[in-house]
Amino acid sequence: MTDTLVRSLKAGLIGAGIQASLTPAMHMAEGAAQGLDYEYELIDLNMLGASEKDLSRLLADAEKRGLAGVNITHPCKQAVIPHLDELAAEARSLGAVNTVVLKGGRRYGHNTDWWGFAESFRRGLPGADLSSVVQLGAGGAGVATAYAALSLGVRHLTVFDREPERAPSLARMLSGYFPNAEIMAGTDLTEAMRAAAGLIHATPTGMAKYPGLPLDAELLERRHWVAEIVYFPLETALLKEARRRGCLTLDGGGMAVFQAVGAFRLFTGLEPDATRMLGHFRTMTG
Repeated sequence: MTDTLVRSLKAGLIGAGIQASLTPAMHMAEGAAQGLDYEYELIDLNMLGASEKDLSRLLADAEKRGLAGVNITHPCKQAVIPHLDELAAEARSLGAVNTVVLKGGRRYGHNTDWWGFAESFRRGLPGADLSSVVQLGAGGAGVATAYAALSLGVRHLTVFDREPERAPSLARMLSGYFPNAEIMAGTDLTEAMRAAAGLIHATPTGMAKYPGLPLDAELLERRHWVAEIVYFPLETALLKEARRRGCLTLDGGGMAVFQAVGAFRLFTGLEPDATRMLGHFRTMTG
């Protein structure tokens, strides 16, 4: 995307209620460290009085203004797909896009969320038992974390979601991509946790506006590992309780950083320094 002659770049994030996002700071700090004049803007649907129905116009405007690409977040990760020219294999498999590269008049959709979770897990919970895992949440984030978990080698995955059709739908979809794994929608969380080695939490519970625990604390045992996707705050109620009970834990910061690492690479053509981006993220989150 860039070379020694191209040292300035613009990108952005399209989504609703994104004013607190740390993504712009992560991209621009890494860009500055690599000698880029990197501008990263927020295209907040709430601030613009817009919705996912305005994606066609917003993408055309981004192209007109010369953006190299845009990240996509809630509620646009599925809605953006009809407006793209090509999908990378992982985006097609997941049915969700979080990164759009704008190049040569064409729009290329990618998904770096799943890789972000997988890379964070590899680094943060090396050697974790992947025999049987429970996942809470089958929405956009849950699709990515489940795909990542199965890519890492999870052999048995049980998914729970409050909306009755989402978990069975996700299980059916992923079974086509991972035929050697057993993937099912759960019906009895207590029984599933008894059989599980680990827990992936992929719902908004634990964020400031959705406080509390996503499951009964008594279901957590010392032998469980617990992986979180919420990163604001980094220390969610779930992680605090899991640590109190002696569980190995993984906070949501790594997924946030590594999805940005993947997007930075796609936008700039440069190899980001993941360790430096992790360090910068930690300074912002305390």
